[in-house]
Amino acid sequence: VMDFVAGCIGGAAGVLVGHPFDTVKVRLQVQNASKPLYRGTFHCFQSIIRQESMFGLYKGIGSPMMGLTFINAIVFGVQGNAMRMLGRDTPTNQFLAGAAAGAIQCVICCPMELAKTRMQMQGSGEKKSSRKMYKNSVDCLLRIYRREGVRGINRGMVTTFVRETPGFGIYFLAYDVLTRQLGCEPDDRYLIPKLLFAGGLAGMASWLSTYPVDVIKSRLQADGVGGVNQYGGIADCVRQSVRKEGYVVFTRGLTSTLLRAFPVNAATFATVALVLMYARGPEQGAGDCEAASQPAGRHPQGQAQAQTSGL
Repeated sequence: VMDFVAGCIGGAAGVLVGHPFDTVKVRLQVQNASKPLYRGTFHCFQSIIRQESMFGLYKGIGSPMMGLTFINAIVFGVQGNAMRMLGRDTPTNQFLAGAAAGAIQCVICCPMELAKTRMQMQGSGEKKSSRKMYKNSVDCLLRIYRREGVRGINRGMVTTFVRETPGFGIYFLAYDVLTRQLGCEPDDRYLIPKLLFAGGLAGMASWLSTYPVDVIKSRLQADGVGGVNQYGGIADCVRQSVRKEGYVVFTRGLTSTLLRAFPVNAATFATVALVLMYARGPEQGAGDCEAASQPAGRHPQGQAQAQTSGL
C-alpha cells in the first residue's frame, strides 16, 4: 500500500512540475500556422504569463490530477502481472510489459487528456476570458458527453493508443538498460541521483520516439473548440498539417516537451524515494529505491511505480 501511495504522490509532484511545459507544448502544437500567436517555446511562456498570469500555465491541471490515481493503479498492476506472466527478465519482456500497461491505461488517459487539452486552449491569449465554455475538467467532459456522446469523450483514442503503447514500452526498456549500465546498488551513495538521471533520460527517449503521433492527437482533441471541426480524421489531420506547415509540424512543441520530460521524472523519483524513506525508515526506504532500479521480474511492483508515473 505504501508503494502505491508513494507512486501516486510522486506522480502528482511530476504533474505539478511538468504541467506548465505541457500547456506550452499544446499551445504550440495546435496554433494556427498562418496566424501564429507564439514565435517559439520561450515566447509562448512569456506570452501566457503576461496575458493570462502564472495560473494560465496551470490551466487543465485538474484533469491529469484526477486521472493520476487510476492510471498509476492500472499501469502498476498490468506491468507487474505482465512481467510475472512472461517469466524471464529480458529487454524484450520489459518492452512488452510496458507496452501492455500503456495500451490498457488509454481508457483513462484519453478522456483525461481531452479535458486537459480543451481547458488549456480555453481563453488563449486573453488576460481574463469574457466567456468560459468550461468551468473545470469534469464540466468539460460532461458537456462533451452531452453534445457528442461516448464517442466525443474518446476523441483521439486511436492516436493515444498508438502513442502510449510503444511509448511505455520504450520507457521501461530504456530505464531498465540505463539502471543496469549505471550499476545502481543499495549501498551506492549516488543511488538516487542515478535513478533520477536514468528516469529523466528514459522519459526523453520515450517522447522522442512517439512525438509526431502526439502532435496529431493534440490537434484532433483541440479540434472543434471554436464550434467548427477542421479535420475529418487522423489521415485528414496529417494531410492538412503537412500541406500547410510541412513536416516540421511534427516537431512543434518538442523543445518544451523535452524540457518537461527530465524534471518531471526527476520530481517523481525524488518524491517516491523521500516518501518511502520517511514512511519506512532510511534503511528500508533506501532498499525500496534500489528495488525500483532492479528488473521487474524480481521487483515488479516497486519498479513499475518508480518508472511509470513520471511518463
